[in-house]
Amino acid sequence: MKKKILLLHTGGTISMSEDEQTGEVSPGDKNPLASTPLVEDPTLTIDGVELFNLPSPHITPKHMLELTNFIDQQVKNNTYDGVVVTHGTDTLEETAFFLDLTVQTKVPIVITGAMRSSNEIGSDGPYNLLSSVKVAASKEAQGKGVLVVLNDEIHTAKNVTKTHTSNIATFQSPQYGPIGIVTKRGASFHHSPVTDDKYTISSVSKNVMLLKAYAGMDSAIFYLFKQMEVDGVVIEALGQGNLPPTTLKGIKALTESNIPVVLVSRCFNGIVQDIYGYEGGGRHLKQFGVIFSNGLNGQKARIKLMVVLETTNDIEKIQSLFLR
Repeated sequence: MKKKILLLHTGGTISMSEDEQTGEVSPGDKNPLASTPLVEDPTLTIDGVELFNLPSPHITPKHMLELTNFIDQQVKNNTYDGVVVTHGTDTLEETAFFLDLTVQTKVPIVITGAMRSSNEIGSDGPYNLLSSVKVAASKEAQGKGVLVVLNDEIHTAKNVTKTHTSNIATFQSPQYGPIGIVTKRGASFHHSPVTDDKYTISSVSKNVMLLKAYAGMDSAIFYLFKQMEVDGVVIEALGQGNLPPTTLKGIKALTESNIPVVLVSRCFNGIVQDIYGYEGGGRHLKQFGVIFSNGLNGQKARIKLMVVLETTNDIEKIQSLFLR
């Protein structure tokens, strides 16, 4: 019996072309992959849909929610065995993590992209797409959450991040590594996620800000956020979760207004903890009601806070959810 795979195109470099005279890379009127039969496998039926044709910096959380709803509806109505999404690489990890948190279907979902456009020498898009279809059709991919596949590696949406501006090996999981590889014969897994973190939401309406801590940072930006009545703030803190003491009054102003402040590290390895007891140290921030995240990077913590705030405003509950 043939497996049915849903192939969703959303745009990005994988669907763009390079102008031979100027070197400019941009979207064309048509996605070159949308009309090219790249996968010729008698065991598979592939249905292609072009949902968007957007550069990934144009993708918003509303697009992500539309993608979530479309996937759930299509899998339910058409009994697909797997889903592949092509996406621009700049915000690919954010869309992947959003889907990981919100898609309810249990079939494998794989997101892929390319670092070189469709007509560049060494274009990696077609090969990444072929690899992703192999993973989506793999029985072993079920139950592992949303996966990101590029450059013969399989990563979880939670841990993967873009680490290089142009290298085709840009997507890495710094702390844990890939959970599998793609070979000519298919997908091979050597690790499996141990947690499943899902939320059912109908909108993404919360305004959550993200900023990076730095030496000499003060409270001005936090007072501004309070005046703006933002719904939440994520801070990429120093080291294990520490901030300059000059930020404390502003952060306290936010937490006293019941605006959740989530702390991650600006380091790409390790997690934040309430270890240091000096002024501005993690233990001091914990006493202010700052929420500590369990290893997410800043952009993903922002996505998670946006999703979580659609389900609860309780600070203690939000803290427990960020420990997953």
